Amino acid sequence: MESAANTPLISEVENFADAAATALTAIGLRIKEIRLARGMTLQTLSDASGLSPSMLSLVERGRASPSIGSLVVIASAFGVTMSDLVAGDPTPEEKLVVRSSEPKAIETAQHVIRRVLREDRSRGLSVAVNEYAPNTGNADQPVTHDGFEYGYILEGQLTVTVEGTSYVLDAGDLISYSSRRPHRIWNYSEARVRTLWLNLSRE
Repeated sequence: MESAANTPLISEVENFADAAATALTAIGLRIKEIRLARGMTLQTLSDASGLSPSMLSLVERGRASPSIGSLVVIASAFGVTMSDLVAGDPTPEEKLVVRSSEPKAIETAQHVIRRVLREDRSRGLSVAVNEYAPNTGNADQPVTHDGFEYGYILEGQLTVTVEGTSYVLDAGDLISYSSRRPHRIWNYSEARVRTLWLNLSRE
């Protein structure tokens, strides 16, 4: 039989375990949220971070506790800090302007240079400027993920293939589609391409 003296200690341990589980779930949801906002699959995040897709899936579902090292490489793949994964506070609504010098340039596993201008978690919106060098794109094979996306060509010519149909887009052209449809974005030209890309985490 448990003694009365042990009861507070047991309750404290149980509360700590509950808090830890809640924290793991929050971190996992935050990682998944950023991944989807960036239009990344588990495989592309795996390629960028060096962690296996199965491990990343467990982390996103709160089923595995990521090490500090794992959080660092995941954050690096996203172009954010580890505290951004842990804190989870949305960008303050009073921050009305993002200066051109603020967004950090990150290079994806496919060598696309990406600058995230705004990640509005409360509205499920990510806005980024992407630069595609010749013979680079989002993935070697068509990908699918949750959400909806809009791509506007700022400079150059980009080919976007959606469900097997290829669309050659020039500066000033816009494309939009459900991210659940298999799609591939690729620069087949010999010049650098710049785009403004909007990803919604839900349709």
